[in-house]
Amino acid sequence: MMSEAALEEVSVLSSIYCGEGELTVRQQDAQDGLMVQINSSVGGERGLDVSLLFHLHPPYPLCPPAISVSSSSLSRTQCQDIRQKLLGQAAALPPEPMVHRLVERLQECVEVTEMCEEVKEEEEEEWTAVLSLDHIRSRSRYVGQLQRWSLQLQLTGRLLLGRCILMILLGARPSIKEFCRLLKTVKVDVDSSGRKCKERMMKVLIESPLSPYAGHGLQGFVVKSYESLPELSAAFQELNMTEIYQQILPSLSG
Repeated sequence: MMSEAALEEVSVLSSIYCGEGELTVRQQDAQDGLMVQINSSVGGERGLDVSLLFHLHPPYPLCPPAISVSSSSLSRTQCQDIRQKLLGQAAALPPEPMVHRLVERLQECVEVTEMCEEVKEEEEEEWTAVLSLDHIRSRSRYVGQLQRWSLQLQLTGRLLLGRCILMILLGARPSIKEFCRLLKTVKVDVDSSGRKCKERMMKVLIESPLSPYAGHGLQGFVVKSYESLPELSAAFQELNMTEIYQQILPSLSG
């Protein structure tokens, strides 16, 4: 038999979600319990429509409800992720009516899921960055460290040595950010007195998603010297990065 607590909760929910189409009782069966669908809009100004289907089995609320999540605004993977989060929260709540509390937590679950999705997309998307290095005094030590980091972070790179020392990096954006962090926090070179020092003067000249045709000639970690700006321009042209070179040129001429 359906519990009195479940029937009373549905009555209360009906007064809370009283807008047109907000709440629908899909099933009311003595043997199988209640199925309640609640349609909610989350995500602030974007107004993502999410539908929650709660199956309150006869022992409810002694056992948590079964939950289904659907939305035309979110992917199936995102809906499954939100469902798992809500099921986890339901299992952690005390055995008392909890549907309203779970609906209230939907906003938080959607925000976390979207944040994870953005991070995942960011990790999968190829980015490029051009860094300006201040000096390389201990060449073998410095270049060796740059090569090790590139390998560890699964980045491809080209170190261009000339009047300006430039580092071109290709790979996942979080890896590029970690490379830059290491450059500024790890002692990679020596100063004019021969003491170990960090690359505090490193500058990120440009950072952007990689265009489809850029970087095709860039593999592994390569060190290349240049004597003039035309030679530097040719190095970028070789990698189909002429547009990037034009964008950083004002920084090199300063």
